[in-house]
Order: sequence, then C-alpha cells, then structure tokens
Amino acid sequence: MNDLPVDPLLQEMAAELQRHLHRSQISAPLMIGIHTGGVWVAKRLHRQMGLEEPLGTLNISFYRDDFSRIGVHPQVKPSRLPVTVEDRHIILVDDVLQTGRTVRAALNEIFDYGRPASVALAVLVDRPGRELPIQPTVAGIHLQLEPHQQIKLEGPEPLRLILLESVERVEPQ
Repeated sequence: MNDLPVDPLLQEMAAELQRHLHRSQISAPLMIGIHTGGVWVAKRLHRQMGLEEPLGTLNISFYRDDFSRIGVHPQVKPSRLPVTVEDRHIILVDDVLQTGRTVRAALNEIFDYGRPASVALAVLVDRPGRELPIQPTVAGIHLQLEPHQQIKLEGPEPLRLILLESVERVEPQ
C-alpha cells in the first residue's frame, strides 16, 4: 500500500457526519479545519455536506506543546473563524489523528474564542499512538501502521494519502 484513494473515504465521512448531526439533532454546525491537511479535508466535506456557514480555519502552531520536538513552521497562517463559536456545534476536521496533541492545541484555541456547545472530531486517518485521551467521532479509515511508517496527505488537488517508510541509517562500525 503506497497510495490510498481519498474520495471514497470523504464520501463515507460526509455521510457519517450527516448521520451524527441527525442523531444529535444539530442543524447548523460550524466546520473548522486545522491547517494544512485538515483544511483540505474540511473544504471537501463542507462542500459535500452542503453546509451554509462559512468554513473556519485554525493554525494551532502557537498552541503546540512540543515546539522543541517539531520546530516552528516558518509560514504561520492566521486562524480564521468567520462566526462566533459561543454555544455553537462544531465539527473540527484534521487529516491524521495519532498522538492527539494537534487536536488538543486546536481545542485550546477554539476555547480562546468562546465556549462551543459541542465539538465533533472528524479525521481522514485514525492511527495508533495516542498520548492523550482523544478519539474521533468520525474517521475515514483506521490504519494500523508500524512505528517506522508514516501516512501523509498530499494536496490540495488532487488529495492523496501516501504511505512513507522511514529508513534507519546504520553507521559503519
């Protein structure tokens, strides 16, 4: 598996999110994508679901608690929440959920803007490696990857999931 098709995953995610909204009696959710891959996924879901509220975007770079490990991305894009989050039902969208730290940082930023009524988490890929107790409401696919494997979303057009194998360098003795 080197390349996974994304469109069927997005179609199923949109349908599952619609079922979740119906069960929860939510009629006008606010969708927010996390930069960068989460925004790509959110744009597609937003369009497929026919949501009327404008799409929000978050850049959680300054909310991360692991700067020393991942470094600061030099091209920081501002967050854009077009409407208030206070008492709103939010669909938070990201591309890959692994440790949960990105989602925690996104929740911190959202709560800086106000207190939502609820937050549903939609991720394209759910993979093992949780460091925080965060689970998706909807996931496109659950992947069991080896520790040396990574999954990356490339885009924005076309969207493609790429499986990467890290190669360990062995220094000669």
